[in-house]
Amino acid sequence: MPTKKLLILVVCAVLGGCVTPLQPMAERNSRLTQGNVQMNLTIGQTTKSQVIENFGSPNITTRDGAGREVWTYQRAAQVSQSSSQSGAWSVILAGKSAEVAGFESTSRMITLIIKFDSNDVVADFKSRTSSF
Repeated sequence: MPTKKLLILVVCAVLGGCVTPLQPMAERNSRLTQGNVQMNLTIGQTTKSQVIENFGSPNITTRDGAGREVWTYQRAAQVSQSSSQSGAWSVILAGKSAEVAGFESTSRMITLIIKFDSNDVVADFKSRTSSF
């Protein structure tokens, strides 16, 4: 009997490892970069569903003066980098060297505005990035 339970656990573990989970929305949203905008948006070709697949849901949806649907994406990211140098214990000296640490943080923002035509295809888009 215990071997049967073990076999069932092994089969479940193997099959469970083959399942590809859905990509979380946060990961899709993090793909909103200037490079991905240029690679994945083509005026007159890219559809709304392709935009959602590549960049997730927009932050704001509106209509312009001509009645075209406009989607606005805005993503902010905090980029942090730290560095440290430290010594190791020495058997001969039985002491530790000084420790030096540094920390740098910058903020990045990307705004993407997409206008769609009446067939739900990208009619125009503009993007802007800034770092501070």
